Amino acid sequence: MKERARILVVGGGYVGMYTALRLQRQLRQEIGRGEAEITVVTPDPYMTYQPFLPEAAAGAVSPRHVVVPLRHVLPHCRVVVGEVTAVDHARRTATLTTLATDEEGTGPRRLTYDELVLAPGSVSRTLPVPGLADHAIGFKTVEEAIGLRNHVIEQMDIASSTRDPAIRDAALTFVFVGGGFAGVEALAELEDMARYTTRYYHNLEPEDLKWILVEASDRILPEVGEDMGRYAVSELRRRNIDVRLGTRLESCADRVAVLSDGARFPTRTVVWTAGVRPHPVLAASDLPLTERGRLKCTPELTVEGVTHAWAAGDAAAVPDLTAGRPGAYTAPNAQHAVRQAKLLGDNIARSLRGEPLRTYAHAYAGSVASLGLHKGVAHVYGRKLKGYPAWFMHRAYHLSHIPTFNRKARVLAEWTLSGLFKREIVSLGSLEHPRAEFERAAGGKPSDESSGDPKGSS
Repeated sequence: MKERARILVVGGGYVGMYTALRLQRQLRQEIGRGEAEITVVTPDPYMTYQPFLPEAAAGAVSPRHVVVPLRHVLPHCRVVVGEVTAVDHARRTATLTTLATDEEGTGPRRLTYDELVLAPGSVSRTLPVPGLADHAIGFKTVEEAIGLRNHVIEQMDIASSTRDPAIRDAALTFVFVGGGFAGVEALAELEDMARYTTRYYHNLEPEDLKWILVEASDRILPEVGEDMGRYAVSELRRRNIDVRLGTRLESCADRVAVLSDGARFPTRTVVWTAGVRPHPVLAASDLPLTERGRLKCTPELTVEGVTHAWAAGDAAAVPDLTAGRPGAYTAPNAQHAVRQAKLLGDNIARSLRGEPLRTYAHAYAGSVASLGLHKGVAHVYGRKLKGYPAWFMHRAYHLSHIPTFNRKARVLAEWTLSGLFKREIVSLGSLEHPRAEFERAAGGKPSDESSGDPKGSS
């Protein structure tokens, strides 16, 4: 290496983890000699494998098995649990807050670096819909997935015990907004789980549950192609799921979902999965951005127009060299993110050693989506599959791509056991407010989050 390098990786998702993993392998000798150090700043000490969130919500996979602890897989990196709020690349500094920032009382601190990898991922894209912030729930984190599972089962408990038909109807109405992978797979898996769960209630039938999918465009799952998208709609409707295309959520205030087609649904459950937007830290940097707020990148995964700055994944607009047309960018999905991260780690090592960089070029292989147990759609390398073969391909693909052999073995074991035993249908909503019961017993004042709601139901 030409000189000592301090590498800062912002984000611990797909790109952040895989880049750091690649770097600690490529620079093992340099790290051992003290010539290089890698710091990973991430809000959570784990990477979430998001394709398994729907199955975690349905209880098919344990939530601890869809996350990968970063300190375990990155033993030669320094992992800092915190958040980068601003980047001044001209001065090679990043503003950082950690869990100890408030306790210390000294305010955010600055972290200096030589090489920067910006991979903060994305955040939910919301719209100014009345009541959205008060009543809706997202579906990007494992906490949201498990919270949604608990919530759905608790709504069934409410419906089973109430004598008020209006409360019962609202509790059994579930509205999902967004027809992408997250919305469709979450709805399909949870509908499967809830339909199975009704057999344990003396006064609930599967037909009592009302599931509604709201999508603003004229199709769902655009990544699997038009034909498979139409099949997915027909499959969902065959299960009595109300799929409304070309429709928007106008309001969910007062626990009433009002749609643009005039329909109104009293509901206690609105799940928002209508897209994502770039992380706010990108706008708080001095690096060049596209019109959509992503970093302008080169095919070598460097940030355009500056040196010592790199990016990939959701945060980066990487030219798609396989598209055959100028101005095309790679899609912000996991398939590209993982491949870009590996090349990104290699290119940083080459840059530090004065070697030529390589360009990123990967033709999109296709997509797979689950529509519940033994049901799915797939469009891979031009071949279209549906039903059980697509579902099996979905599981096989993601099992092969979840990081670490440990996680692969545990997920496979859970799938095997779930085929031999019945589903788990218990709700652990009190996990969201674990001190509520003790606070009442001790005579203390319940916290704002748990007041009036000891089980944590939303």
